[in-house]
Amino acid sequence: MYLRKRIYIGANFEHNKIAGVIYLTQDSVPLKINLNKVTYIIEDCGYWRKANGIHAWFVQNVQEGEDDCKEYYVSQSKLEKLLNICLQIKANPILAPELLPSQEGFFFGNTDYEEYYWDDIDLTINIINEILADTVEINGKKFLRGEIYYQSSW
Repeated sequence: MYLRKRIYIGANFEHNKIAGVIYLTQDSVPLKINLNKVTYIIEDCGYWRKANGIHAWFVQNVQEGEDDCKEYYVSQSKLEKLLNICLQIKANPILAPELLPSQEGFFFGNTDYEEYYWDDIDLTINIINEILADTVEINGKKFLRGEIYYQSSW
């Protein structure tokens, strides 16, 4: 289960005025990257394993009920909603089955509200807080830098 940030830079368009150099190596061998051909930078910003309640939330609230392992755009407001749910559960654990119920399934592991469930809540809070910290302010409103996408892979 992944959250990825896709940042449009459009270095292939001169009017975007993207400048810089990318130096990368793989196994000590330089990788040749032509910055003028880079359109997006994609960054992994969240990863869970068998966090069935979190996955079920994304399926219902982002994927319109389709659990198909495709990539789905996640709005800033959806991230804020999930963060708020996790914070409510952290403050009052008895709300977990109501606000973020676990989900059964072949790939999902344990459905109890135990250590792994609570670790996933903490992880989700940390992931979303980190994403929401990378904003730009325009006319008094904060916007994420880049677009966030969720994808599961089974």
